Amino acid sequence: MLQVTGVSLQYGSKKLFEDVNLKFTKGNCYGIIGANGAGKSTFLKVLSGEIEPQKGFVSLDKNERMSVLQQNQNMYDNETVLRTVMMGYKRLVEVMDEKDALYANPDFSEEDGIRAAELESEFAEMNGYDAEFQAAQLLNALEIGEEWHYALMSDLDAKQKVRVLLAQALFGDPDVLLLDEPTNNLDIKTVRWLENYLMDFENTIIIVSHNRHFLNKVCTNICDVDFGKINMYVGNYDFWYQTSQLLARQQKEQNKKAEQRAKELQEFIARFAANASKSRQATSRKKELEKLTINDFKPSLRKYPYIDFKFEKDIGNDILMVEGLSKEGYFADLSFTVQHDEKIGIVSDKSTTLTMLYDILMGKEQPDKGTIRWGKTISVSYFPQNNNEYFQNCDLNLVEWLSQYSNDHYEEYLRGWLGRMLFSGEEALKKAKVLSGGEKVRCMLAKMMLEGSNFLIFDEPTNHLDLESITALNNGLSNYKGCMLLTSHDQELMNTVCNRIIEINDKKTYDRQVTYDEYVDETHA
Repeated sequence: MLQVTGVSLQYGSKKLFEDVNLKFTKGNCYGIIGANGAGKSTFLKVLSGEIEPQKGFVSLDKNERMSVLQQNQNMYDNETVLRTVMMGYKRLVEVMDEKDALYANPDFSEEDGIRAAELESEFAEMNGYDAEFQAAQLLNALEIGEEWHYALMSDLDAKQKVRVLLAQALFGDPDVLLLDEPTNNLDIKTVRWLENYLMDFENTIIIVSHNRHFLNKVCTNICDVDFGKINMYVGNYDFWYQTSQLLARQQKEQNKKAEQRAKELQEFIARFAANASKSRQATSRKKELEKLTINDFKPSLRKYPYIDFKFEKDIGNDILMVEGLSKEGYFADLSFTVQHDEKIGIVSDKSTTLTMLYDILMGKEQPDKGTIRWGKTISVSYFPQNNNEYFQNCDLNLVEWLSQYSNDHYEEYLRGWLGRMLFSGEEALKKAKVLSGGEKVRCMLAKMMLEGSNFLIFDEPTNHLDLESITALNNGLSNYKGCMLLTSHDQELMNTVCNRIIEINDKKTYDRQVTYDEYVDETHA
C-alpha cells in the first residue's frame, strides 16, 4: 500500500496542495486530474520520491516495488531496447549484471561460487529466467518488432522510444505503477491494448492523463487536485464530473437560500431592534443569524470556457459532394457525399493525409484530379492542425485580432466573446504572437463561433487543451446542429460527436454510419 500523510508543497507564494492524506491500495486504478498548473505531474513526482514535500511524507510498504513511466526519451540512448525494458526492474538488472560479472571472472573462487549461488536464488525469486521473454512480449504487444530488440535506443524514433519506456514501466509486475500521460503518441490499437492490460493489472496504478475515454475505462477512483487540496472520489472520470457538477450546484443553492435568509433576518433586526415589544424576537433572530453558515468558496483553478456554435443560414439540400479526388502521396479516387445532420469522423493512419484533404476542401491546396462541390447555402469554418499563420509575427492584441473576423467591431462585443474563452480583463489585451498553444486554440474557437458557419471542419482541435476545455468543446460540438468533418485523437470526442466514420489511407477503406467505438470494434478487434 502507498500512503500519503500530511503532505504539503508550494513554490514561493504558489501553494499547490496542503495537508494531503490519501491511501492508494492494491487492485485500484487512480486517475489524477486538475487544471493545467494545478500540480498533477508534480504530485506524481512527490509519490515517486523525485520531489520532497515541505511537510509530510510518502510511505510504501516494505518489499513493495514502484515503477515510473520515464519522461526523458533520451536517457537510455546507449542501452539496447531489450535491456532498457528490463531496467524497469532495477534490482533484477543489478543481480543479473553482478552474476554475469562473477561468471566472467577467470579467477572464479569458492567465495565467488557462494555469492553466485545467492544471486541465482534471488534471480529465480524475481522470475529472472523469464525476464527477456517477458520484456520481448511487452515490446511486441506495443508494436516494437523483434528486429529492434537488440538495437540501441538511439536508433529509435520518438514514438518508438515512448513505447519502449511504457514497456519498461510495465515490466516485472510492479506493486505500484505511476504513469504520466501514458497514451501520448499511441494509436488506437495500442491504447486499447493498454486499457485491457491495466484493467487486468492486480496491483496499484496511479495515472495522470488528458484522455477521458482512457480514464473512464481504467479508473476505479479519481483524485481531484484543486482548491489547494487533493480529494479522492470513487468511480471513473464521468462519475466524478457528474458528481462534482451536482455538488457545486447544491452548494450554490444552499448559499443562495442562506443569503436570502440572512437578508430577511438583518431586515427584521434593523426594523425592530429598538422596539421593546419585538426585542425578544430581534434577539432570537440575531442568534440565528450568527449561526447561519454561508460557505466562502475558494477560487477553483478549474475554468470551463463556454463553447456554443450557432448559425443563422439554413442548410439546403446540397451540402458537399467529393468525387474521384486524388493527390499523389496522400490518397486516390476519394468520393463521398455529406448529408443533412451528419457529423463525420475522418480517420487515417497518417495525419498528413487528412490535413491535405482538409486543405484541398478549403482551397488552400489543389488536387491532382477530381471535383469538390459545395452547396450554395453552405458556409464553412476551418480549424487547422497548424494555426501558426494566424498568430506568427502578429502584433495585434486579442481584441484587435478577433475584430478581423467579426462584422461588429465594438470592443465590448469582442471582449464578450473573448471572455467566453477565458480571456477577461487585461488578458484580452495580450499580444496574439505571445500566446501559448492552448490559448491559440481557444482564440481559434472564438473566431469560429463568431463566423456562425453551418459547416465546421476540425483537424485535431484538442491539441494543447486541458480537460476542462476539451469537455467544453465536446459539449459544444455535441449540441451543434450543422454538419461537420472531425479528426481527433480524443476518442471520447469522436465517439460522442460523430455519427459516421470514414477511414482514408491510400484509398477510402471504410465508410459507415456508426459511432467511433463501433468503428474501432469492427476494425481493431
